[in-house]
Amino acid sequence: MIEIIEDVRPAAKSRLGFVWLEITGRCQLECVHCYAESGPGGTHGTMTVTDWERIIDECVDLDVSMVQFIGGEPTLHPDLPALVGYALARGLEVEVFTNLVHVSPAMWDTLDQPGVRLACSWYSTDPAQHLQIVRRNTHPRTKANLVEATRRGIPVRVGIIGMLDCQDLDAASAELAALGVTDVGVDHLRQVGRGTRDQEASMAQLCGNCGDGVIAVGPDGAVWPCVFSRWTPVGNVQDATLADILVGQPMQDIGAKLAEEFSPREMPCVPKMCNPQCGPSCSPACRPANNCRPVGACVPGYR
Repeated sequence: MIEIIEDVRPAAKSRLGFVWLEITGRCQLECVHCYAESGPGGTHGTMTVTDWERIIDECVDLDVSMVQFIGGEPTLHPDLPALVGYALARGLEVEVFTNLVHVSPAMWDTLDQPGVRLACSWYSTDPAQHLQIVRRNTHPRTKANLVEATRRGIPVRVGIIGMLDCQDLDAASAELAALGVTDVGVDHLRQVGRGTRDQEASMAQLCGNCGDGVIAVGPDGAVWPCVFSRWTPVGNVQDATLADILVGQPMQDIGAKLAEEFSPREMPCVPKMCNPQCGPSCSPACRPANNCRPVGACVPGYR
């Protein structure tokens, strides 16, 4: 008699809806709050185009609805157009998180495809404050490219990040509305990466929903529960599949620690405060332990 052994591992399929694909650590900017500590000296890592295509295939197998290409600055990766095209061909929605500092005509063709949306950070109506935060005088270029994106009808989601005591966040929001951006959220500094100030990077900086339907893959294949929680790797896609990582012991251990950290918290639900650095469905400001979900176009797949 053949004994049938049932696989009792937790099911990974259907509980993953959104994946960050951090394809590069290179960026033109050196923002003082960058969670990834990206900059001009960053690299594209060890993941090849074939590796990323394999991960996209695995995302499809896991019923993922949207992937976000992020960095660093993803438009600096020479293979971003091919990867966007591959993800679209596999039926995924695509969001590109970009600083909009430079968009070539060919890149506009990539971004101006059905199924592609943009996400971007914004700081101030004052170019001097923008310079203070991103360390480059790029305010006019980012602003002009936001205008171009809305002119083209590309869906754009912008997060205003409160960094300075003197920032006028209401004025920044009004300016974005005047530019035609309708999906705007506000968040504050997260003390991770270069954003560390008077606290160490820890779970206290997170929203408590890391790994809850989301996962992040870095340029060297490292997998984290979210792009903010890089000190908690749960595997590497160059050694294992996403499906196996999702049900692996490290992922279960981190999930238990997150549950322990956030279960006693009582925080108010503040919809529409979604930081694009944290993905369309997960922001430390909008989904605390009470599992409040933001409204509108902030949710991947509008789930």
